[in-house]
Amino acid sequence: MPLYEIETDSHIIITWAGDEEAARAVVFDAYPYDEIRRLTKRPRDTWVISKGALGMTHSTLDICSIARDCLAKSAGDKVHAIRLYMHETGTDLEKARRVIESNMVLGW
Repeated sequence: MPLYEIETDSHIIITWAGDEEAARAVVFDAYPYDEIRRLTKRPRDTWVISKGALGMTHSTLDICSIARDCLAKSAGDKVHAIRLYMHETGTDLEKARRVIESNMVLGW
């Protein structure tokens, strides 16, 4: 069953539904007065919210382990690893580049 992301006037709803019509029914049942602004079928069956994007990062993060994890996920592709690191931590391009390149030198 596909996963749908539905944005209404007041809510963002993530739900499993057989099709778009069923996803709309979920919203109507839960929030009958909300108007659907956007309904998207997610390309995968999981949903991830980056704490960095929400500004919930802590200074106690182990940046090296995050960088190594991003490098592993990107199979060593530096540009992709930088993007992943930015997404995971919410840092800017320059800081992400420095962290990833530093960990590449260390032999992640």
